[in-house]
Amino acid sequence: MAEPRARVGLFVTCLVDLVRPSIGFAAAKLLEDAGCTVEVPRQTCCGQPAFNSGDRATARAIAEQVIDACASYDYVVAPSGSCAGMLKQHYPELFHGDPNWLPRADAFAAKTWELVSFLVDVLGVTRVDASLEATATYHDSCSGLRELGVRVQPRRLLGTVRGLTLTEMRDADVCCGFGGTFCVKYPDISNTIVSKKAEHIAATGADTLLAGDLGCLMNMAGRLQRLGKPVKARHVAEVLAGVDGPAIGER
Repeated sequence: MAEPRARVGLFVTCLVDLVRPSIGFAAAKLLEDAGCTVEVPRQTCCGQPAFNSGDRATARAIAEQVIDACASYDYVVAPSGSCAGMLKQHYPELFHGDPNWLPRADAFAAKTWELVSFLVDVLGVTRVDASLEATATYHDSCSGLRELGVRVQPRRLLGTVRGLTLTEMRDADVCCGFGGTFCVKYPDISNTIVSKKAEHIAATGADTLLAGDLGCLMNMAGRLQRLGKPVKARHVAEVLAGVDGPAIGER
């Protein structure tokens, strides 16, 4: 008798929904190819902007909605280390000392994963059926790396993409300067950071930039374009799923 398919609630994220829906479709394809049943629960923001701005009341209200919406799923998966980090690491903080909500927040956090980490660490995916003739370099986004330990997993799967050559940039694990509201509050500092990151990307000679967070990719792609660097930015899920189309920022 076949094992029941894991029922996954796909947390699409605001940026993916509004700016780059192809990432959401790529994530769904990867999860389905790995044997999951994928549904998209009713959702809004994960609450990270409010949380990072100190508005804990709004962040908690959002968290309650998300936890309720995802209560029936075996797993909750997000194609973003930043949003997954908020869901997994910070939701329990919002309910500290609450005997009713803290157990629910802890249970929710325990079943929440970043997309590529979920594929590799939970489902045991070792390769993908995708191809891309390109030389790429990979940026480790801060939340995915530092909060969730996402580093080896994307590189492992990208190594199975036919035609793709990976080349490491200098300081791949250093912030790109996006930081959500950080780039709005401190634009001069953010621009200095992303300019240095763009230099390291260009120095690799890679024609493609990959990462697991759309916010980081938008920030780096914008700076590369302003500098006239011909580097295409794509989300790792799009490449692993074999989703084609314009790169981030292209018409």
